[in-house]
Amino acid sequence: MDINLFQPGQIVSLEHDAKRLYAEVIQVVVSRQLCWVRPLLLVAFIEEPPLITDLRDASDLLWSINLFQPALDTEVITLLSQVFAKEPKHELDCDAKQQLNQFLHFFWQAHKEKPENKD
Repeated sequence: MDINLFQPGQIVSLEHDAKRLYAEVIQVVVSRQLCWVRPLLLVAFIEEPPLITDLRDASDLLWSINLFQPALDTEVITLLSQVFAKEPKHELDCDAKQQLNQFLHFFWQAHKEKPENKD
């Protein structure tokens, strides 16, 4: 993967099973192959319409850049518009925090055995 692919402000995603975490790139740490991101949404595509969890008040993440995929504008705009239409929350609720932690745990477990691509 070309590490110059991601730019600050770009939306990227992590996918595991039927869930996808969308996050905004804050900074790419080229020397360490890391991506500093701010979580936005966790979307479960297990039913129609998908279940969307607002994570805009979650803690930032610093993860391997090789794990992220660029998100398409067309897939993110609809999801974000649904969240932005609601009243903003000023703190992350316990359920949302638990969902994020569980997703990250399962994602990490699924990917820790795989060697990272060093392009």
